[in-house]
Formats: sequence, structure tokens, C-alpha cells
Amino acid sequence: MATATARISDARYATAITTGRHALTADEPERNGGADVGPAPFDLLLASLGACTAMTLKMYAERKAWPLESLEVRLHYHGGETPPRIERVLVPTGPLDEAQRARLADVAERTPVTLAIKGGVPIQTSLGDAPPPGELSRSD
Repeated sequence: MATATARISDARYATAITTGRHALTADEPERNGGADVGPAPFDLLLASLGACTAMTLKMYAERKAWPLESLEVRLHYHGGETPPRIERVLVPTGPLDEAQRARLADVAERTPVTLAIKGGVPIQTSLGDAPPPGELSRSD
């Protein structure tokens, strides 16, 4: 199960994110009033999709013993369109034939993060209690 915690406090929009043993910072670019100390939320969404796509296709190629040497996943969020869309371009390198390349594109359409985005995962929101003053909350 994937978990994450995002915390914002004094800094205008800089948000500390923890997930498992990993920590990162998200922020808005300066043009939106942030300090640009980390990727913006939609950049993180694209990064998640790109990482999932690359990892899944690498695993698939390894299982098939295909000569995939590397894979670049280029992503662009077109939020100003109706409806918004994500453009994904796969750039595999290695001596793959056209059928293998086409199969990689087909598999990309069914990676876990792709399916979550396309399926519109329901989000259940509730309110939690704040920790007592002077005590930090922990997420394990």
C-alpha cells in the first residue's frame, strides 16, 4: 500500500512530503507566488506516471528477454484543453523490432498509474485531529 504525508507551514507554498523513508519538497514556481524549491503538483503527477511507465516497461522487456537498452518517457500535461490531457511519448533504445516497440506502447496503456489516472480513482476526504500544541504528528 502506498502512503504519503504532505505538510505545509510557514513557507508560502513549499510543502514537505514524506513517503516511506523518502522525503521531497513540492512548491509552486515563482510566477505562481512560490519559491520554486521543488516540483509543482502536476510535475509530480507526471513524474509518477513517467516512473511507473519506465519501470513497468523495463520489467516487461526483461521478462521477455528483449534488447531494451534504455527508455525515455516524455510527458506533457495539457491542462488548458477541454478536457485536459497528458501526452506521453516513449523513446526506447536498443535493437527492438517494430512489433516489440508497438507492444511496449500497448503495455504502457495498462501500467498501474496509467490505469489509476484514466479510471479516475475515487478520493475519500475526512478531517483528522491536530496533535496537541508542542507535539509533532508522525506518520509511519
